[in-house]
Amino acid sequence: MSDLKQIYWQANLKYVSCLMSLWALVSLGCGVLWVDYLDQYQIGGFPLGFWFAQQGAIYTFILITIVYVVLMNRLDRRLAKERIS
Repeated sequence: MSDLKQIYWQANLKYVSCLMSLWALVSLGCGVLWVDYLDQYQIGGFPLGFWFAQQGAIYTFILITIVYVVLMNRLDRRLAKERIS
């Protein structure tokens, strides 16, 4: 495998691992594990733990998708410049 392909896939796996870990932390952690603690606070009139379980994990996933697109576009541009030079 060429060096650029190896760099690309290593970066891609790093991005995916970090972002999916964050999503698991938010969806499982905030929506299930720490729900009792988070329910002390409210957002929009709902307990925060409930909000994370119902809405927060979805919003986090959308944000993670946007971050992934930005990171991969940046990586594509960087490697395209290296390929040309």
